[in-house]
Amino acid sequence: MSFMGISGFFGKNNLSGIDIEINFPPEIYAKGEFPLKITLINKKRILPVFLLKVNINGKEAFFPFLDPKSSETRYLQVFFPKRGRYVIKDVYIYSVFPFNFFTRYRSINKTFEFIVFPALKECSLISLYEKNRRLKGDRSSDNVGYDTDIVSIREYVYGDPLKYINWKATAKTGKLKTKELSSLMYRPIFIDFNEILIRDTEEKISSIAYTIVKLIKSNMPVGMRIKDRVFLPDVSQTHRVNILKELALYEGN
Repeated sequence: MSFMGISGFFGKNNLSGIDIEINFPPEIYAKGEFPLKITLINKKRILPVFLLKVNINGKEAFFPFLDPKSSETRYLQVFFPKRGRYVIKDVYIYSVFPFNFFTRYRSINKTFEFIVFPALKECSLISLYEKNRRLKGDRSSDNVGYDTDIVSIREYVYGDPLKYINWKATAKTGKLKTKELSSLMYRPIFIDFNEILIRDTEEKISSIAYTIVKLIKSNMPVGMRIKDRVFLPDVSQTHRVNILKELALYEGN
């Protein structure tokens, strides 16, 4: 009994005072592996942690030793087959410490939520939009500018961000005029979700996502209309993420 008692005492204490943090990359795409950052935190003041495993959705991270009042990080390669909102709540820690006769488990009472963006499907949409842009006589620039870098004033094009409208030139001519900045040398591209003639919804979403990511990466302002939401053209990371979130959570009509 004394042997069992010692085993139980140390085994139970080995799993106590433990916390887990999970950190996600800023952009997670379906059908691709990504690194999930797992941080094990030992809150105990005196006792270290031995031979501990963390189980998250069937994936395991092993921590052989962790000092008191310290933390350590591991990375798990995780794969999600579909876009959408995910919740991780089945997080367990377990260990065979101290004598490798019994495996003791404890669940971590935490919930982690995140959004998986659509898989990026290479398609011909991007070439169609680029061809249409060239036909309209756009100019290109390799330089990224700021709000003060005005290159010229041109006619307003549907989808131009309102902050780039030149109100003085508009009042003088009676027509909307847009400030063309070095970062806006490309004519804005506007994608209407309903006008994309791809029958399969998932293929359509993945194709649009691919097109938006590629165009913004090339510093081309892109906007989108989907259902009752309109995203005005922009090239910022926040803008790209917001559009990808909308596509990730799309549920059809």
